[in-house]
Amino acid sequence: MTTTAAWPVAGERAAMPARDASDLSGAAGAVGAAGAAGASDPTASSQAGGTPDAAAAVTATRRLSPQAPLHFVFNSAAGSQDDEAVLQPLQQLLGDAGRAYQLHRAPESAALAKTAQAAALQARDSGGALIAVGGDGTINTVAGAALAHGVTLGLVPRGTFNYVARAHGIALEPALALQLLLQGHVQAVQVGRLNDQPFLVNASLGLYPELLQDREAFKARFGRTRLVAMGAALSTLLKVHPRLRLQIQADGQAARELRVSSLFVGNNALQIHDLGLPEADAVGQGVLAALALRAFRPGELLWLALRGAIGRLGEAEDLSHFRFRQLQVQPAFARRHVKVAMDGEVTRMATPLRFAIDERPLWLVRPAAVQADAAGSAGSTDAAGSSTGAAAAA
Repeated sequence: MTTTAAWPVAGERAAMPARDASDLSGAAGAVGAAGAAGASDPTASSQAGGTPDAAAAVTATRRLSPQAPLHFVFNSAAGSQDDEAVLQPLQQLLGDAGRAYQLHRAPESAALAKTAQAAALQARDSGGALIAVGGDGTINTVAGAALAHGVTLGLVPRGTFNYVARAHGIALEPALALQLLLQGHVQAVQVGRLNDQPFLVNASLGLYPELLQDREAFKARFGRTRLVAMGAALSTLLKVHPRLRLQIQADGQAARELRVSSLFVGNNALQIHDLGLPEADAVGQGVLAALALRAFRPGELLWLALRGAIGRLGEAEDLSHFRFRQLQVQPAFARRHVKVAMDGEVTRMATPLRFAIDERPLWLVRPAAVQADAAGSAGSTDAAGSSTGAAAAA
């Protein structure tokens, strides 16, 4: 049966937009991301208090000087997007405004973190802002540099799904996103953390990292589109997946053992909303959301994918979903390292895994009045299909 835990959380979020039920790729990814849990919600047995400090942190604001230089970080090796689509309006808008800027290009994905760190140092020393140009994976890396050096982050979204930008009302059209950098409001937003690594959208282990690796292999052959992502997700779900035994402890409560194929933790309210889960109203206000399922066979996973596609995954049987502030996960058999996915990027990480909210807020340039997914009406075709689900870290 479905289980959920609810904790009182300070503050309220803006209402989420209506979802597009036509996109199956995200729902398939959601099933992979949520994985499978062999026990009831590990936190449902007790209620935790609200998190006023964390909730207050995400309402803090900061001023960015109109003369602050803008440092743009491009991941030239990522995706199929043409940098000229950004450079042309960038040069025109910033030139007309007399705004100083500098371009920092990572020639390959492996060099992105180093490029972002160098750009963040220059932004800090010049009193400027760091601007990520790319999808959610690129934004994650650049945001990590902004977080480490305490500089303001701006976004020019160029990915397949763009969950970070859409959740904060940032336009997907490059010219409109650039205009926001000149006029926008700087506010602190919540960042998730897995061990010592930040994430903005989601982090997971088990089935979902495998799904992401299959997706990247498909995209390398067929291109970076939602249709390709859907095909890759379905291919992954048609496989038989091993069960993982995990010891999970949420918010200092008693540890429980779960048998899972994947565990998914979300920090993006729009993504959680697209799946039809009630935790969407609390994510970003001092808590994270966890999802776990008991589905392992292809038929079960595909059925759950269909539920996710219409935003009703939360009504599925044998689904556990709960909110938390801290979660420790220890795989059985004393595994020293496990494969994890963070914002669409796959890596290996030492155990135990510790999910939490980063104590440092991320200072983000966004509209003063944010309506999640407002970018969907900004004239970009990339905004179509807002329900791209948990497979959306591009």
